[in-house]
Amino acid sequence: MTVTSDAAPATPPSAAPTEPASAPPRRLGLSRRGWERAGLVLLLAGTAVTYLWNITVNGMGNQFYAAAAQAGSTNWEALLFGSLDTGNFITVDKPPLSQWVMGLSGQIFGFSSASMLIPQALMAVAAVALLYGAITRIAGRGAGLLAGTALALTPVAALMFRFNNPDAVMVLAMTAAVYATLRALPKASAKWIALAGVALGLAFLAKMLEGLMVLPALGLAYLIVAPTTLGKRLLHLLGAAAALTAASGWYILITLIWPADTRPYLAGSTDNNFMNLVLGYNGLARILGRNHGGGHAMPHFKPPADLKLPDGLTLPHHGGHGGFGAGSVGLTRLFGGELGFEISWLLPVALLAFVLVLVSRGRRPRTDLVRGAALVFGLWLIVDGIVFSYMNGMFHAYYTLAIAPAIAGLVGLGVHEMWSIRDRRLGRFGLAALVLAGGVWGFVLLQRNSSWLPWLRWVLLAVTVIAAVGLALGSIAAVRRFSAVFLALGVVGILGGSAAYTFATVPVSHTGGSPTVGPARKDGDQFAAFAKFFGGSESNPRLDAMLAATHTKWSAAIDRSSPAAALELSSNTAVMAIGGFMDDPTPTLGQFIDYVKNHQVTYYVVENRGLPTAGKPADDAAGHPAQATPAHRPTGHGKPADAQAAPAHQGPAAGGWMSGFGGHTDITNWVAAHFKPVTVGSATVYDMSHYEG
Repeated sequence: MTVTSDAAPATPPSAAPTEPASAPPRRLGLSRRGWERAGLVLLLAGTAVTYLWNITVNGMGNQFYAAAAQAGSTNWEALLFGSLDTGNFITVDKPPLSQWVMGLSGQIFGFSSASMLIPQALMAVAAVALLYGAITRIAGRGAGLLAGTALALTPVAALMFRFNNPDAVMVLAMTAAVYATLRALPKASAKWIALAGVALGLAFLAKMLEGLMVLPALGLAYLIVAPTTLGKRLLHLLGAAAALTAASGWYILITLIWPADTRPYLAGSTDNNFMNLVLGYNGLARILGRNHGGGHAMPHFKPPADLKLPDGLTLPHHGGHGGFGAGSVGLTRLFGGELGFEISWLLPVALLAFVLVLVSRGRRPRTDLVRGAALVFGLWLIVDGIVFSYMNGMFHAYYTLAIAPAIAGLVGLGVHEMWSIRDRRLGRFGLAALVLAGGVWGFVLLQRNSSWLPWLRWVLLAVTVIAAVGLALGSIAAVRRFSAVFLALGVVGILGGSAAYTFATVPVSHTGGSPTVGPARKDGDQFAAFAKFFGGSESNPRLDAMLAATHTKWSAAIDRSSPAAALELSSNTAVMAIGGFMDDPTPTLGQFIDYVKNHQVTYYVVENRGLPTAGKPADDAAGHPAQATPAHRPTGHGKPADAQAAPAHQGPAAGGWMSGFGGHTDITNWVAAHFKPVTVGSATVYDMSHYEG
């Protein structure tokens, strides 16, 4: 007699420990893999919603790059070169990849804050997906979800993937290069390592050498781990280098063969040469502290002792090093000040995870993929971190976005590796150490802003301690039953502070050249205010109307790119930026006179920023006496004064303490000597339309 049973047959010992297709539904109808896939959908959808939410609160973001995106949305040559203006006088001081994305979006959907910023947010979703894919192929979906979540909840990522600086597209390209490299490692794929080279070429076209700082990590990891002979590994890397050169070199070649007098001046270079920009202003000069192409030192400025700045603004002092919010040079730089809030939340966890993974995989074969991935992310973090810690050039805190994927990747790898060996002391105490590193450092950072959600740091600290103790005692049977609960609490402790600051960053409006993370600050950001004071223009509808009514190639000329960009956006006209962003040698006085003589530029504009002036009030544009400026725009003695024009022999602001910040005093002197100044709102304007020479 044969006995039948409804029970499923036992799984053979040799079968893989995966759920068979015929298994009954579990956990609300989803298998473990189903839940992990649902987690990926939730991660990407959550990233998209968070980063796209009310993204236009940032307006035009950095007006410098917004003006270039606006120009590229209507002019193909401006799009190709990343010109600041549709007249193609000068470019922005970075390669044009980011401008291509935003400019093309403007050409398709019409230029606006949304068309400019939405592509940036979508890049965040793509970067999270690529990081998830890279980690998942090495350590599984759980590790990939943790790494992707860590990246999405990094404050500097939430800041810069909702902004219009080129950092977003650079980091996306770097992450793509890492993904391709990790795809190349298992089978020593020449195709995938070549694709990594292509991605690095795109990163170079975003921010030049900064985009290539991940290259040593990728090259060394492939050289060590790829399962083929040393000769083939070297050959594959040469192929990747060729792919990198091709992906970026075509643009360099265009700038070299295109006649210089028929394309815009390459801002930041001393000789209108792209390679000068690569090696100077955007290269070694950034590291060595010489912030202009060719190695000139950053202009030194010493404001008058009696100068009073608006709204309680004070000048930042950083000893000539670093730049806004950069902190002091040294190994602790990434942990302090604004940098600490932007990037350091998970940095102790990442560094510890790198060590723990290397120890755990120490006796594995050369081709071990987990150790190879740890080398990729760890060396990326170390190389970039050391450069950021010791660079003396102009340095903004948001540059640290470049190491956010490296930190997040190490967090995912480290937690997964320790969890997978939790039956050993290294796994249990390693997990506890990772949780403590994240939770305690998060407590310290929240303590620095103790007036904001003061209860949060204590809750996260309590969760951290409970999780760490539970994970460390995992060898006890009664505790081991709740290991998954303690792990979940540990993840909350690690990510809690970073997540809170990320969600506090999203609703705050960020504009200007030095955006910062976290909740809105009642006293304002001194560095951001400083940048705004010297960078943009106040709203001036009368001046905008005058510029909009012109018919010349450039409606006006003004010192420096940032004020020119502000006028372009408000008037929707092309404005000539004399001296570029800092002190570019263009145009010469002779060239400018030719522009005026040929009626290519109508007005010369001087923005009055409360600087010391002398002379009698000028008539306004209608011929009436100038009106007094608002009380918050004091003169050099701090008293309200009528709007004044500089005397003709001196020129507007010529020789003043701002003269080191771009512009050409010989041009301002010539303008003041030949044209009558009139006051238009907060600006002094010279009408050059009738000049015959």
